Amino acid sequence: MELSNLIFLQQAPGGIESILSSIVPFLLIIFIFYFLILRPQQKRQKERAKLLESIKKGDKIITAGGIHGLVEGLDESSILVKISDNVKVKMERSAVTTIIGVTDVEPEKKSLLG
Repeated sequence: MELSNLIFLQQAPGGIESILSSIVPFLLIIFIFYFLILRPQQKRQKERAKLLESIKKGDKIITAGGIHGLVEGLDESSILVKISDNVKVKMERSAVTTIIGVTDVEPEKKSLLG
């Protein structure tokens, strides 16, 4: 019984200091984790949402699968992409990775014959 009292008394004087010295590294790790990983990821998500909202008819885009195309139509969650003449594909907005540029919607083609 006296042995357990001695062990308890030996641990008592450094109680608060030992707790602080063990908590500070964890707080430091959480702080570093937030500023190096979570905050930049949140910023990228906001930029991506802004990109997907800014898609409009006539934009040249590149999809996640590497398909280059021209936006022909828009829906709330999907887009109609013209890949080639007479080839249009409907895909999710989330498939768009890059907006290359904006083109004017093609004017009506006139034939050389009149």
